[in-house]
Amino acid sequence: MEIDASTIALLPRETIRALSRRSDARGALQLALHLALLTGTGALVWVSRGHPWLVAALALHGMVLCFLFCALHECIHRTAFATRALNDAVAWVCGALLVLPPEYFRLFHFAHHRFTQNRARDPELATPPPATRADYWWRVSGLPYWRERVTTTLRHALTGRASEPFVPAPRAATVVREARVLWCCYLAVAAVSLYLQRADALIYWVVPALLGQPFLRLFLLAEHTGCAFDEDMLANTRTTCTNGAVLLLTWRMPYHAEHHSFPSVPFHRLPRVNALIGERERVSSPGYLAFHRALLRQLRR
Repeated sequence: MEIDASTIALLPRETIRALSRRSDARGALQLALHLALLTGTGALVWVSRGHPWLVAALALHGMVLCFLFCALHECIHRTAFATRALNDAVAWVCGALLVLPPEYFRLFHFAHHRFTQNRARDPELATPPPATRADYWWRVSGLPYWRERVTTTLRHALTGRASEPFVPAPRAATVVREARVLWCCYLAVAAVSLYLQRADALIYWVVPALLGQPFLRLFLLAEHTGCAFDEDMLANTRTTCTNGAVLLLTWRMPYHAEHHSFPSVPFHRLPRVNALIGERERVSSPGYLAFHRALLRQLRR
């Protein structure tokens, strides 16, 4: 995404360009750490079979699996790696695991960046922020996400049309094609599982993804919920203070106001952006627990 006047007002153009340098090595290291953690939680599921703590192991594995969304997010910006092909390949794998095709998500997400918190044009606001505690818990359950992802990708694949306003006509065929490829892959996994009479896909992917999605929903709710409905990126987006473990798992996405202000800056340089502009941020939270406590108090009132 191009440098615009509002970001130049925050930092000089030369500084933005220096911060926007991408690195295959940093991207590979981050991905390797995430995959190592995923392997570890998968091993925990394996050794937990037949024990009462299996559900906890599945949920932990699912949390790490669902946070591959952060890798997908960075890759659709093509800032995770310097090499475009690496970004696109990792985006495809992560998107397939989360039923979120990368080209569709890129168009959706770039519209979100262009029209952040615009009630009429931000596609994230097609589902309004929670207005009651019941809305909150329904959103956190992750079930609305899976319902929307399955129905939307099936509609694209079966009808051959992608009519969303953020999908330009020349890109609709690509969105349809990737939905069809995705569902062919899912059907192939199901067929092989049935033929071999193996439940590995359910145990290490489907069930953990269902159990882990609520953790991702809790994380994503903090990005814009309760922020201003205007064009000021330091007012319509929240940065959340958190610990190093969360920053590692989420590919530095808690620095979200920094990311929206400078979407060309790769994840590993966002802490530097925070050091440069953090004092000018208008919306921040001292932590995710603090954010959700405040939100639930507000919804109760």
